[in-house]
Amino acid sequence: MRLGLGTGSTARHFVELLGERVRAGLDVIGVPTSEATRIQAEQEGIRLTTLDETPELDLTVDGADEFDAQLRLVKGGGGALLREKIVAAASKRMVVIADASKRVAKLGRFPLPVEVMPFGLAATQAAVTELAARFGNTGAVTLRKKGDAPFVTDGGHYILDIAFGAIENPEALAAALNMIPGVVEHGLFIGLCQTAFLATDRGVEAVESQSA
Repeated sequence: MRLGLGTGSTARHFVELLGERVRAGLDVIGVPTSEATRIQAEQEGIRLTTLDETPELDLTVDGADEFDAQLRLVKGGGGALLREKIVAAASKRMVVIADASKRVAKLGRFPLPVEVMPFGLAATQAAVTELAARFGNTGAVTLRKKGDAPFVTDGGHYILDIAFGAIENPEALAAALNMIPGVVEHGLFIGLCQTAFLATDRGVEAVESQSA
């Protein structure tokens, strides 16, 4: 099986367990969605490839910062949203693993990450702020920092976090963000995830996508 390997605290547990299965004889090859996941997968003995070598994947397993009943996701809290979306889009199926707190009635409780080019940052941030206001955002649009310096993604980009609170029309917002020069990608994952497995007080619950 050709697997996309997600990034983040929950995905890290999956990669660890996958490594145990691989050492027991499971035959898989993986595409990591971040340098952190690549390092972990190599330590676990998981064979790795790239999307250039293996452009079609069977399954991606990843976490999410939040998701709604239609399995629209907000991702990017760990800063790997660009590679995560590329890998998910190259997969026949995407599965999210998360705890029950990540399920929301409406997206936007978690700040929406937007990956942007460092070049022209002030202009891009102004355009993103204006767009967010048109979509009802009254919170801040902040540049993510690591210490005193901007957080830099594996692709060499910066991240703006939009504190929406509630996103009324995720599809329209996603399309509008894609039109802003300087925006590389955003953390709205729409139409990519088919199933979420949730850890709840009652055990593991499988959630399938529901149409609007």
